[in-house]
Amino acid sequence: MFSWLSKWLLNLWGFKITGVDPHPYPKKIFAVAPHTSNWDFPLGLLVRSSMKLNTKFMAKDSLFKPPYGWIFRMLGGVPVVRSKSTNFVDATINVFKRYEKLSVALAPEGTRKRVDQFRTGFYWMAVKGDIPLFLVTFDWENKKVDFTGPFPLSGNIEVDLPKIEAHFAGVKGKIPENFFLS
Repeated sequence: MFSWLSKWLLNLWGFKITGVDPHPYPKKIFAVAPHTSNWDFPLGLLVRSSMKLNTKFMAKDSLFKPPYGWIFRMLGGVPVVRSKSTNFVDATINVFKRYEKLSVALAPEGTRKRVDQFRTGFYWMAVKGDIPLFLVTFDWENKKVDFTGPFPLSGNIEVDLPKIEAHFAGVKGKIPENFFLS
């Protein structure tokens, strides 16, 4: 999609993009929250296009089956098999090692439904792969997409995860009751 068209559509929706510019970092992980609605997907595509980010996204593998799978791949999707035990963190780190420039967007909740806590794969990808982590809020209440980062990671998830959750606390997703930190 054209950058100018994406900017126009974001403006039509009333959304602003704020925060730091992630472009100087050739490799990065975007932890995007809250993820509460199917509308987060087109919002993310518009943000990616308007900022000219070459970002991949990861989604459940069932979205990549016919007849629509080719569309998700064309849009930058990478299928994730969630039904069997796989070492997804290490596999993702190995993908990062093959590229000079790569950015991936992940929803820490792992679903649009309400969960009790974030999944931790995004954290371990950033720590083990030494990949900068950016926190991206989809604030539907204030019509704002905000980029913060790179977020400093100590390697101690007991210390870092509460800080990450505090960053997203109170942000309203499209369906606020689906976000455990609202």
